[in-house]
Amino acid sequence: MSTLTDASWALVALRNDLPADSVTAVTVDGREIALYRLADEVFATANACTHGNARLCDGFVEAGEIECPLHQGRFDIRTGKAMCRPLREDLRIYPVKLDGERVYVGLNHSVNPQ
Repeated sequence: MSTLTDASWALVALRNDLPADSVTAVTVDGREIALYRLADEVFATANACTHGNARLCDGFVEAGEIECPLHQGRFDIRTGKAMCRPLREDLRIYPVKLDGERVYVGLNHSVNPQ
């Protein structure tokens, strides 16, 4: 099992630096990752929309979903599931671990939703 000292977990932010109910982009190991803070929980997905390759950090967060700024397709932030047209492919998600205020993303643990 990976630990926070394992190289596969990257420190990406402090929880208090992430605005509530919003999205923030970070680049880690050449990957753009979107971080979402919903109340006290933090989630991470790929930052590129699977439909139009738009940056999701330029989109809108509402009711646990991120809306793509180009074509208004929405993804579930928690699972990466594509919620409506024109989206056909789910988002890649990354596991998140919190250690106090530190936010870690599992870089080698990304998954595609089922």
